[in-house]
Amino acid sequence: MTSPYKEMWERLDLDLEAHDALLDVLGKFYGDIYLSQQGRLRGAEYLDFVLSEVHGLRIKEIQDAKAQGRKVVGTFCVFVPEEITLAADAVQVGLCAGAEAGKELAETMVPRNTCSLIKSFIGFKLARLCPYTESCDLIVGETTCDGKKKAYEPFGELVNMHVMEVPQQKNAADRALWKAEVLRYKEEIEKLTGVTITAERLATAIRTVNDKRRALQRLTALRAASPAPISGRDALLVNQISFYDDPVRFTAKMNELCDELEARVARGEGVAEAGTPRLLLSGCPMAVPNWKLPYIVESSGAVIVGEESCIGTRNSRDLVDESGATLDEMLDAIADRYMKIDCACFTPNTERQENVMDLAKTLNADGVIQYNLLFCQPYANESIRLDKTLAAEGIPSLSIETDYSMEDVQQLKTRVEAFVETLD
Repeated sequence: MTSPYKEMWERLDLDLEAHDALLDVLGKFYGDIYLSQQGRLRGAEYLDFVLSEVHGLRIKEIQDAKAQGRKVVGTFCVFVPEEITLAADAVQVGLCAGAEAGKELAETMVPRNTCSLIKSFIGFKLARLCPYTESCDLIVGETTCDGKKKAYEPFGELVNMHVMEVPQQKNAADRALWKAEVLRYKEEIEKLTGVTITAERLATAIRTVNDKRRALQRLTALRAASPAPISGRDALLVNQISFYDDPVRFTAKMNELCDELEARVARGEGVAEAGTPRLLLSGCPMAVPNWKLPYIVESSGAVIVGEESCIGTRNSRDLVDESGATLDEMLDAIADRYMKIDCACFTPNTERQENVMDLAKTLNADGVIQYNLLFCQPYANESIRLDKTLAAEGIPSLSIETDYSMEDVQQLKTRVEAFVETLD
């Protein structure tokens, strides 16, 4: 059947045949992993609809916004301040980076031993498979690892690119550097959009993004209940969609879902029986459609109750202080909030170890699975230390390194099942 979006995808210069094949695989993958679940919430219908239209209706909305003169900003990382993007009346979206697409093409641009996430966003671009990348007027990168930093050099020859320098420590000089980067991004987005960011505009945007984070915080808190009221797969999907959907609509839908969750918790109902081993995922981000490990975990007799990740609590844990009255006070508040992010790019980074332990205890997790993408040195290094810290606290953990391929599924399942058995 011909897609109603074919003309739009042609205008975006997608490889239609390869894109159709990608959507076919994605649809089957989604059906096997998500639609096969039992006891899902009514609110999951929103998740299913957004995913079914992630390359369709949402892209049309973005194209309609562009037709009205709004600009589109694509991002890879939680360090890009969405408040500033929204204050300039631009649309901010995450970019495709969660599947093995265009891998061979990407390896003509970056070394083979580069992590899957980097090769994926390059591969999606070179293979002409990502309508988000092709919709962007500006793509914002950040220096959270050497792999990304160097990849942005050739990638920036293909797209209009702005790179924010993220400090590697959290001293006063580093905070001053980051504030300067926030101001530099503000100037860049004002130049792109022709919109001057005023205090009034920024205050509204801060509240909008904070409301989104408050809804995600509410979801996280509800997952402490036993039995677990929502699957880890659906909760991960919520966090993934938070990077794609309109923030106001997303917030409203998430609060509806949380209302339903609260009622379920009050009734003592869950997606898994009481006593099912509860696990926290910690480490690298999982962009759509990177659902491999959550599916393996939840088909191995456990339930995931939290994600300590950029697509998880690292993105929603802290709010921007809303008490600022002037533009500069608000920009200071934004700089301060983003400096609290405990990305593995920082050294030292004891905050992350403390946050992982706190989250594991708050969510009553029986253990932690550390998820590290192959060749991601920052999180692989922290994994060794975090494993020792968790052991000292009596929290069992399992460290897994993998990529976006399906070749190791059975091996991972064997390891996860063995770990889950030790938690009984």
